[in-house]
Amino acid sequence: MNSFKFPVINPLLHSELRLKIIVALDSLESADFMYLCQITDSTRGNMSTQITTLREAGYIEVSKSGLGRFSRTVCRITQKGSQALRAYEDGLRRLFEQRVPEEKEKRASK
Repeated sequence: MNSFKFPVINPLLHSELRLKIIVALDSLESADFMYLCQITDSTRGNMSTQITTLREAGYIEVSKSGLGRFSRTVCRITQKGSQALRAYEDGLRRLFEQRVPEEKEKRASK
């Protein structure tokens, strides 16, 4: 039996919006919530959901300041998030570069 396996791709980062968020934060010191909405063309509701998912995974830190209408939410990537992004990038690269070996065993015809 063949022991070939595809590389594991992090399903958390495989979401288009979460990937855009983590890539943006990896290149910035921090980013405001509304700026992230703007550059990713995301709604506030969807952005909020994805930021919560990334925060709960430990990939980003979220800080809030101000009150009510004048509150500001700022996001920063964590070391864990940066490492996850590098691993995701490496996994995709290996996936595209990898060649699937030909099947060696043929089923016997009856």
